[in-house]
Amino acid sequence: MSPTMMMTSKKPQQKLLSKIATGNGHGEESPYFDGWKAYDSDPFHSTNNPDGVIQMGLAENQLSFDVIENWIKNNQSASICTAEGVEEFKDTAIFQDYHGLPEFRNAVAKFMEKVRGNKASFDPNRIVMSGGATGAHETVAFCLADPGEAFLVPIPYYPGFDRDLRWRTGVQLLPVHCESSNGFKVTREAMEAAYEKAQEENITVKGLLITNPSNPLGTILDRDTLRTIVSFINEKNIHLIADEIYAATVFSKPSFISISEIIEEENIECNKDLIHIIYSLSKDMGFPGFRVGIIYSYNDEVVSCARKMSSFGLVSTQTQHLIAAMLSDEVFVNSFLTESARRLAIRHKVFTSGLSQVGIECLQSNAGLFLWMDLHKLLRKQTPEAEMELWRVIIHEVKLNVSPGASFHCPEPGWFRVCIANMDDHTMKVALTRIRSFVMKNKEPVVVPNKKKCWHSDLKLRLSMNRSRFDDFMMSPHSPMAHSPLVQARN
Repeated sequence: MSPTMMMTSKKPQQKLLSKIATGNGHGEESPYFDGWKAYDSDPFHSTNNPDGVIQMGLAENQLSFDVIENWIKNNQSASICTAEGVEEFKDTAIFQDYHGLPEFRNAVAKFMEKVRGNKASFDPNRIVMSGGATGAHETVAFCLADPGEAFLVPIPYYPGFDRDLRWRTGVQLLPVHCESSNGFKVTREAMEAAYEKAQEENITVKGLLITNPSNPLGTILDRDTLRTIVSFINEKNIHLIADEIYAATVFSKPSFISISEIIEEENIECNKDLIHIIYSLSKDMGFPGFRVGIIYSYNDEVVSCARKMSSFGLVSTQTQHLIAAMLSDEVFVNSFLTESARRLAIRHKVFTSGLSQVGIECLQSNAGLFLWMDLHKLLRKQTPEAEMELWRVIIHEVKLNVSPGASFHCPEPGWFRVCIANMDDHTMKVALTRIRSFVMKNKEPVVVPNKKKCWHSDLKLRLSMNRSRFDDFMMSPHSPMAHSPLVQARN
C-alpha cells in the first residue's frame, strides 16, 4: 500500500460525513427512545414472552380496528389490490401530481370539519400532503423560519418535536414554562416571559407551537386560552402552528375547540396569514403506517411552498385512493368516531381507576391515547436524577416502557406518560398488575442492570390501600375491567 493510500485510510471516518450524519441532532439519546429500545429487545407477548416489556411508550390507537376491518371487508373496491378494485390499478399506479388526488383532498377536508363538529370549514385547495405529521412539521418549519430562529413551545411537549422541527432545519425550540399547580395551563404571562427571554438573548422568535389536544397531558385548550394565544401571536406578529393530530381522541366533555373555529369568531382580531394547522390520520384513525400527514395553512405563500416541498414525502396514491373512499362514507365516519370515543373513554376509566386503587393519580384529562401519571411520591428525592432512577426500575424490573417527564422537558420531576390505547384488554390487565406489585414492594431494594441501587431499603411507599383491597378490585365481578365491552366483544 502506498503512503498516500495509508494516510487516506487513517483519516477519521467522521471527516468524510456531514454534520447531520455525525451529529446527535435526531435526539435518539433521549430516554423516550431508550424505552423503545428496551421494548424492542424484549417485547411482551401473552404466550411467547409473558415476562417481556409491555409497550406503553407508543401513542397508538388500536381500540377500534375491528370497525375499520369490517368497512374494508364490505368495500373491497376501495383497494386497487382486489378483484373489485383492480380496474383502478393503472390510473392509481401511474404518475400523479403532487397536489394530491382531488377526491383525497376533498375527503380529508370534510373529515377535518366533521372531527371539529362542523364548526369550521376547510378548503380542499389548502390541503397539502406530507409523510405523516413528522414531515408536516418539518415542512412548516422550513417555510417559516431560518436556521437559528426559534419557535416557542409550551412544556411539557412531545419529544419528537426536537427531531421534527430542529434536526434538519436548524430551528430552535424555546420553552414556555407551564406548571402542575394549574394543570400545566398555557398562560399569557408564561408566553410573555419566554418571548422576552428570547429577546434578551437576541434570538428571533418566528412562531408559537401548540399541541391541542396536548401530548403528553391529554388535556384540551379551552376557548379563553386559545383566544389569548391568538391575541399574543397577532400582537407579536409571529406564526402559530397548531398541532391538532389528536382532535378526534376527545372522549368526554369539554369538547375539542380548533384554532380554525377561534379565528372565525367575530370579535377576534387575527392576521390569518399567521395560522397553520398540522393534522394527520395517525392518531384519530390509528393509521401511522399510512404516513398521511396534512398541512393546512391560511397563508397562500406557505401553501405554495409546502406543496412544492411535499414532493420529498408524498402520500402514495394507493393510500390516497383508499382513504378517499373510506372518509367519503359519512355513515362509516360517524359510526367510527362515536365508537372510538366510547372505547377510549372506557379504557381511560379502567386504567385510571386501576391506578388510583394503589394510590397513583393522573392529571385530569379527557383526550389523547395516554395518561400523565404522577409518581413524584415514589421518588427518592424530588430531583431529575431520582426520576431517571425510578424510570430505570420501571423499565428493567417492572418491565413497562413508560416515558419519563424529563424526555418531554417537564420541569417538575415525577411525571410519566403512559400510553393505554395500543394494547388489548389482557395486556392492560397485566400492566396494571405489574404496577400493583411494584408499589406494594416497599421493603426490598430494587437493583437495576448496572448494579447500582436505585431504591433505599427503608423506603416506604405511600399507598391509599392494602394488597387485599386491590386484589378485590382486580378480581371482583363489579370491576370495570370485567364488564368492558371490548372484553365482551372478544369472548
